[in-house]
Amino acid sequence: MTSNREIHLASRPQGWPTEENFRLVETDVPTPGPGQIVVRNQYVSVDPYMRGRMNDVKSYVPPYALDAPLDGGAIGEVVASEAADVAVGDTVLHGLGWREYALLDAAAARRVDPNLAPASAYLSVLGMTGLTAYAGLLEVAAMKPGETVFVSAAAGAVGSLVGQIAKLKGAGRVIGSAGSPAKVERLRALGFDAAFDYHDGSVRDSLKAAAPDGVDVYFDNVGGDHLEAAISAMNLHGRAAICGMIAQYNDTEPPAAPRNLALVIGKRLTLRGFLVGDHNNVREAFVRDVAGWLREGRLSYDETIVDGIENAPAAFLGLLRGDNLGKMLVRV
Repeated sequence: MTSNREIHLASRPQGWPTEENFRLVETDVPTPGPGQIVVRNQYVSVDPYMRGRMNDVKSYVPPYALDAPLDGGAIGEVVASEAADVAVGDTVLHGLGWREYALLDAAAARRVDPNLAPASAYLSVLGMTGLTAYAGLLEVAAMKPGETVFVSAAAGAVGSLVGQIAKLKGAGRVIGSAGSPAKVERLRALGFDAAFDYHDGSVRDSLKAAAPDGVDVYFDNVGGDHLEAAISAMNLHGRAAICGMIAQYNDTEPPAAPRNLALVIGKRLTLRGFLVGDHNNVREAFVRDVAGWLREGRLSYDETIVDGIENAPAAFLGLLRGDNLGKMLVRV
């Protein structure tokens, strides 16, 4: 343990980020103080929400600081500990990604059992990603058996789980949009009743063909034309769980859509944004259900893994382009 590499934010992106907005920095491996641990990260997560934190604007989380390491979900092995309840060799989940070694208070880490599932799963299907899908669909959108569900960016980490959970919880029909023919085929293999490539024509027309009887629940990862199409297709008292709006994260101009928000009134729709951290009340049910489905082979999850902390910026840029299938992770 002689050196530590981490990714700093070198400049704030204007529109689409580039490699030049990031800098690889070499530092010393930190030494823990009382109550602290040092973690050798094994996997770090790159997520769409991180794009917003690169802007110097007020939001639900503070913006990233310039010339300082970025952060995000990570999992790794404890290599030094000055905390009584965390031992060297423990595997922990924490929030200091984008670096090889992380120094943190032991209270900010959560021990997990690497023998129950691969370490990477705790950043995807068994972690924040899975809980986002579960809580957004079942608590925020309150999906009921027999309903029709539409999921945008459905081949991504969250969307692919939403569609499967909907089927497992009794949805009548599940539809997904994705960005390539291969992703559409993957959605069908995961049990989606219908899927379409949003490059093939207007999202509104594709959704209307896939959901001739309308949509009751929309899980939104995209915003823009997908949200506009969903509003047009939604039935009376339809509900939308607004998880993300990746279509406009890099825009420098106001979005052109949705242009049909007046329909929300007559249809008595509910459009509800949410943050996964507000829904820890369903964590126990989530773990019980998802662990059981995984054990029974009824739930699948995909990962796209990029090797090397130096390639974390490239992985993040690839995520924004939609290069990933399922969860995008960096193996450190």
